[in-house]
Amino acid sequence: MNIVSIIDASARREPTKSFAECGGSIWTYADAVAASHREARRLSEAGIGKGDSVAIFSRNRPEFLVAMMAVWRVGAILVPMNHKLAPPECAYILEHSGVKLVYADPDLVATLNEVEGAGTFAVTRLDTIGQSPDDDSVLRFDSVDVPDAAPAEILYTSGTTGNPKGCVHSHGTMRTTATQSALTFAMTANERMLIAMPIWHAAPLNNFAMSTLLVGGTIVMLPEYEPEAFIASLQEDRITAYFGAPVSFSLPLGRPGGLAGSDFSSVRALFYGGGPIGAELSQRLATEYQTDRFFQVYGMTETGPSGTVLYPHEQQAKAGSIGRCAQPGVDMRVVDEAGRDVEADGVGEIWLRSAGLMTGYLGNDEATRAVVDAGWYKTGDLARVDADGYLFIVDRLKDMIITGGENVYSKEVEDALMAAGGITDCAVIGLPHPEWGETVVAVVVPTPGTAPTAAALQVALQGRLAPYKMPRRVLTADTLPRTPTGKVMKHALRAMFAAEPAHSNA
Repeated sequence: MNIVSIIDASARREPTKSFAECGGSIWTYADAVAASHREARRLSEAGIGKGDSVAIFSRNRPEFLVAMMAVWRVGAILVPMNHKLAPPECAYILEHSGVKLVYADPDLVATLNEVEGAGTFAVTRLDTIGQSPDDDSVLRFDSVDVPDAAPAEILYTSGTTGNPKGCVHSHGTMRTTATQSALTFAMTANERMLIAMPIWHAAPLNNFAMSTLLVGGTIVMLPEYEPEAFIASLQEDRITAYFGAPVSFSLPLGRPGGLAGSDFSSVRALFYGGGPIGAELSQRLATEYQTDRFFQVYGMTETGPSGTVLYPHEQQAKAGSIGRCAQPGVDMRVVDEAGRDVEADGVGEIWLRSAGLMTGYLGNDEATRAVVDAGWYKTGDLARVDADGYLFIVDRLKDMIITGGENVYSKEVEDALMAAGGITDCAVIGLPHPEWGETVVAVVVPTPGTAPTAAALQVALQGRLAPYKMPRRVLTADTLPRTPTGKVMKHALRAMFAAEPAHSNA
């Protein structure tokens, strides 16, 4: 069944209800459905149909959702693109997914004009969507019927180890993820979901936008996250729920007077993911936002991204955890190197299984087989299981360092380094060592006016880390290489410094 049918069903229930709002613009469900029919006919007349790929290259705006619906109506595949990508990065995704048409924000068309080596594709400005002819009746489009297994979406991962991989989600897997989210988070037609994080990300789109549309709620959009606009929207738009990175909640705390005098009485749930929130910050957020209804969510693009949840009543006692169990409809294991479930205080890789799992990586069966085992997705995240069964992420499997037979989890060392002070950013990697196998190396961005050394950092870390976890080399950098979504590219650091011991600072 075509995924667009879940939105059509909501429109039939409440056609005059607000579908999406942004900057004073309000689209009703009837408006959005009618515009998507018109746009679907335009696509069909342009030769776009079943199995073709269509990209959207934009910030958050209602037209993104309308274009998305039109793409699915003709049986085509949606390819959301990071609006911050440079032309060569765009070129890879456009070529790899075989995109025939790109919907783009007007100011981003120039970027697409600089793309080379991606074949021929058309460009349509998103601000042309919704322009209605005099007679809508002749422009209604009969949505293409597709099986659940047909591809609906290709989401590109951030590519920390090379070119990004395209995660293919079907109409069935997308519907599953939307349903799981709506069930897990008790969503109703009264939802007013704020989308301020980029909608081309998996969680804002699949978990929160699609689930809101499934239940017939309203999506309120900010083109991009900005602290003042975020706080204003929570209040003025009577937001009921929001998902964001931890930093999106902490940045507004730096306002003069904090959030005193704010009215967040409409908010029923605040979701965060992409990183943990410690106990001290958790308590402060609950005070400042006048609610304890915070949820930590964990998942992977490949899994929908459904996964685990740390619920409000667990936020303080288990701060930093991703939760104890998977959300409804998702199964989870934490396994050791032999594939056995780990016990309390053990460390293992998180495996997830769900009907929302991707159908595979586009054009890369080998990579798919490497991470999917009998329906289980091997996340590559290592977690420690505490005595109560709660999971705490300690590292990425590929980033774990083995020195002298001991496992060192880079995240633990990075957290300790940041807490020690004197640096503004850091990444911990393992580099080859003739005797120990690998040695622990810290790549740091020093605070202006400081020059950290390995000896000085080891002193600062005493009592925080065991001796074998201490960085033996310290390398300095002006900045750390990151993907467009902010993840440190440790493979680039390893390649950069492996043959350059002269840059170390002992």
